[in-house]
Amino acid sequence: QVQLAESGGGLVQAGDSLRLSCVVSGRTGSRSAMGWFRQAPGKEREFVAAINWNDNTRYAHAVEGRFTVSRDNAKNTMYLQMNNLKPEDTALYYCALDTRRYLSGASSTATGYDTWGQGTQVTVSS
Repeated sequence: QVQLAESGGGLVQAGDSLRLSCVVSGRTGSRSAMGWFRQAPGKEREFVAAINWNDNTRYAHAVEGRFTVSRDNAKNTMYLQMNNLKPEDTALYYCALDTRRYLSGASSTATGYDTWGQGTQVTVSS
């Protein structure tokens, strides 16, 4: 059974940085697209960033230039480096994996992924 485990969240001040990690267990994720999504209280889950098997990346407009998604296939881990954090970045951050397709592009929609982690909380104070 494939499982995803996020870590690295926390409480920081505006302007600080955090790095989130997402470890894939149960299978290799190297040929699959992976993504980061977030959900703030009272809001819908929204796309943050994604990376495909060939390390092509895509970002939401709100985080472009501040966040960087990457992956280490040897460690079966995806990362999200978040710099210059803002209070509006406060949310529960989820990682996601598409186990249904190989060597495909990275989707920016939640329906493009079928496996999800439990989330890690990021809180940015002003």
